Amino acid sequence: MHDCRLKLSRILVAAAFTLGLGGVCAQPVENNSNRVAPPAVEKPQEAKFKGLDQEAALRDSLAVIGQQPGDYTMRDQNGDPVALSKFRGKPLLVNFIYTGCFKICPTSSRALRKAVNAMRDRFGDDQFNVVSIGFDQPTDSPMALREFAAKQSIRDANWRFLSPAKVDVAAISRSFGFSFMATPIGFDHTLQVSVLDASGRIVQQVFGDAFGPDSLGEPLKKLLGGTLVSGSTSLTDMLSKVRILCSVYDPVTGRYRVDYSLYIEIAGFLTFVLIMFTLAVQEWRRHRARKRQPAA
Repeated sequence: MHDCRLKLSRILVAAAFTLGLGGVCAQPVENNSNRVAPPAVEKPQEAKFKGLDQEAALRDSLAVIGQQPGDYTMRDQNGDPVALSKFRGKPLLVNFIYTGCFKICPTSSRALRKAVNAMRDRFGDDQFNVVSIGFDQPTDSPMALREFAAKQSIRDANWRFLSPAKVDVAAISRSFGFSFMATPIGFDHTLQVSVLDASGRIVQQVFGDAFGPDSLGEPLKKLLGGTLVSGSTSLTDMLSKVRILCSVYDPVTGRYRVDYSLYIEIAGFLTFVLIMFTLAVQEWRRHRARKRQPAA
């Protein structure tokens, strides 16, 4: 009888463990003195994601300075084909985004929008172009890029959002020194704006996610005003470039304002040239007058 009761109690205990733990196999109850602890099971280590090699990414970005990216054709936010060569003739700002980004790309795009607006106010609406390339293909379609631009309130007529073919993404990225890597939650990528001159060469890389009018405006001002004499074809063009050169960034207002000191320097130089020219003419006239006097 005792053996039957003992066997019955063990069956009931085993059944209770089985029902209560949802199918986890329970160990039979043993005397505490003979109980053997189950071997410890080590949890598998979660693989830690390693992002971009920052030093390598920086090195790749700086390595393309002085080079001209290939003339790739992409579709803009309206679905129209656009070649990069279309933007030659004026300085160009280029950055890379992906529309699925919920924080960094929208934040950096809004910062770039503010910087561009500040530069437009002082330099002029049509002095330079801006291009944002969606590198997450095929997700970054023209429609997705159009919606992304609308969410960031980007309505600049000279700012295009371009969607490349998936097979071209790697080559386009390399040509601009842009690095990216897929992560479990999106992409790890460099934050940069490439500044290109009128011939399409990369002259500077500006890094960060809070692009200011000064960080982009200074290299742009050099490009726009650098050909003040040789590149000017009319008086209007000359005055426009003088206006750009006579601009200085005001960190208090976050905008560009007139730098009258350069105007004064230019006026002083022109005055000096005028005085020297006048003296030269007077001396020339006196010399001619002396030659006309009859010899004594």
